Amino acid sequence: MNTTLLATINSLSTEQISNERKEVLQPLIAYLQQQTDVQETIRLNFICTHNSRRSHLSQIWAQTMAYHFSIKNVYCFSGGTEATAMYIKVAETLRNQGFSIEALSNTSNPVYAVKYAANEMPIVCFSKAYHHSFNPQNSFAAIMTCNNADEACPVVIGANARFPIKYTDPKIADNTPQQAAVYAERSIQIAQEMMYVFSQIKTNKP
Repeated sequence: MNTTLLATINSLSTEQISNERKEVLQPLIAYLQQQTDVQETIRLNFICTHNSRRSHLSQIWAQTMAYHFSIKNVYCFSGGTEATAMYIKVAETLRNQGFSIEALSNTSNPVYAVKYAANEMPIVCFSKAYHHSFNPQNSFAAIMTCNNADEACPVVIGANARFPIKYTDPKIADNTPQQAAVYAERSIQIAQEMMYVFSQIKTNKP
């Protein structure tokens, strides 16, 4: 990892996560541990309404923390109940926190390559419906990151598990002086929680 991203990760403290919030995260931890124990491929699809903010932040930080804690065979995706675009402030926030981000297209729904380590494949990010062909079609866990998506998708077709892990939308600060701070805060919150989740997974290392 580059020095800025590693510094961001090293600055995180899972002690700031409340016991109530840890209870919310525990079912996902149990699922990951179960899949790890039987050496199954882990596919996580983070779902929000528009696949524009929280779902992308969650996807990127989950993939990064899986790498950071050497949890193998983890593949993270994101989607929405509808497609819009990955909001530009998300890319800007993650870039400031140390990710290398390159825009691969300049359309109304741009495609981004997000790298957390020099020799790892980039995370390909663009807004899409959760069932888009780019995402897994079965044998994945659906992580619902917002109330609207959780309510709009009482059943996520193809998912073998479903976990509501909801975050306040940073969109509430759009076009305000607090926008940068709110996006950074939400990104750090998600990073801390994904750090906690993956730090709990025990692997049978030789």
